Amino acid sequence: MTFHGIPNCDTVKKARAWLDARGAAYAFHDYKKAGVEEASLRRWIAALGWETVLNRAGTTFRKLPDADRADLDADKAVALMLAQPSMIKRPILEGDGVLLAGFKPEAWDAALG
Repeated sequence: MTFHGIPNCDTVKKARAWLDARGAAYAFHDYKKAGVEEASLRRWIAALGWETVLNRAGTTFRKLPDADRADLDADKAVALMLAQPSMIKRPILEGDGVLLAGFKPEAWDAALG
């Protein structure tokens, strides 16, 4: 599994602790430092919807000019997230048959057992 996020994010820290407590094997991808591939964003959006993948609650998104926040669609969301990866929902967990956005322990329990 690949665990995508930003190391200093509180939600990412909670999710990593959850995975570590269960002995889950994963690779960590820091998309603030390493960026994110457009193909990955499009794959996540195809499965979860851009509304789930784009973090509209964060300060990075809220500080955008109104024009950038208006008329959002998948392509515009991808462009925003590529330009500023901190606008991607955190964390994203991706593996064989698993794709989770955000951290909700009950959803992770259901998906990962």
